[in-house]
Amino acid sequence: MRNRLDWREARVAEIRDIAEKVRLISFEVDGKVPRFDPGSHVTVGVIIHGEPAIRTYTALPAPAGQIAVAVKLHEQSRGGSRFMWQLQPGQAARLTLPENRFELSWRAPHYLLVAGGIGITPIYGMAQALAARRASLRLVYGARSRAQMAFVDELAELLGDRLALCDNSAGAHVDLAAEFAAAPPETEVYLCGPIGMLEAAKTAWQASGRPLSRLRYEVFGDSGIHAEKRFSVDIVNRDLTIEVRPDETLLDALIGAGVEMIYDCQRGECGLCAVKVLERTGEIDHRDVFLSSAEKAESDRMCACVSRLTGDNAVIDIGYRR
Repeated sequence: MRNRLDWREARVAEIRDIAEKVRLISFEVDGKVPRFDPGSHVTVGVIIHGEPAIRTYTALPAPAGQIAVAVKLHEQSRGGSRFMWQLQPGQAARLTLPENRFELSWRAPHYLLVAGGIGITPIYGMAQALAARRASLRLVYGARSRAQMAFVDELAELLGDRLALCDNSAGAHVDLAAEFAAAPPETEVYLCGPIGMLEAAKTAWQASGRPLSRLRYEVFGDSGIHAEKRFSVDIVNRDLTIEVRPDETLLDALIGAGVEMIYDCQRGECGLCAVKVLERTGEIDHRDVFLSSAEKAESDRMCACVSRLTGDNAVIDIGYRR
């Protein structure tokens, strides 16, 4: 792991629905909770199909001694959001102290924050912190409907005309190329949203000719272009065929079948779990941010922790040799 996780015992302090299918859960944590920067994450211990697992969520601004997260109930949940939505006030929990892998710099003359759907969770804290410092900023927030926009009223009060809302149901969508063109020189962009938004942002940013170092992003690991479907993989040198359910990852299915895998982030960032794809009858739905666009186009590798097939079968090589 990149950092040694500091696990703490906790109890559910508050549960509150803050948008359609979005629930805020606050935890009272044993011991002191150190100050953390916006964009930080916590890892929560969950139970899925009767087995312990972990899920990672953005740590939201919260009262002293507490850690809060916002969880969207996914229609095709792999079990994490369902577990979190079943929590009750007073229930025991186990989570880590916040760590930051999506750091906000304080150097830019202007900040453009872009959020898609539940991607608002790290962006919300960033907007609060920047506004408190009187920084120059603009936040563009898109979602399928206004009812699905968490924190929208708080952000409207905080930012006023510096907030632009894009309600997809009303025909409004985030125009990344226009936003980048209108941004002042040396703007830094912080973006969190589904993989489609991220790929579009990378393309538009590159076309704008701006430095790649000024585009910072994060993507939720369960977002893809295609809906989740059942598929299977044959593993060379192992004489194994493994079925992958719509509600589990390839990595989880491999580990569940007793296949030893090397992995770390489980978010499609580190590439440690990438497997070679030797043959396939289904398209690969790449959901990682590790492989380049060219590597994804070749489709001879996939990150097992987040990416999947659109169906059918693939022959993969995990590196095992007799």
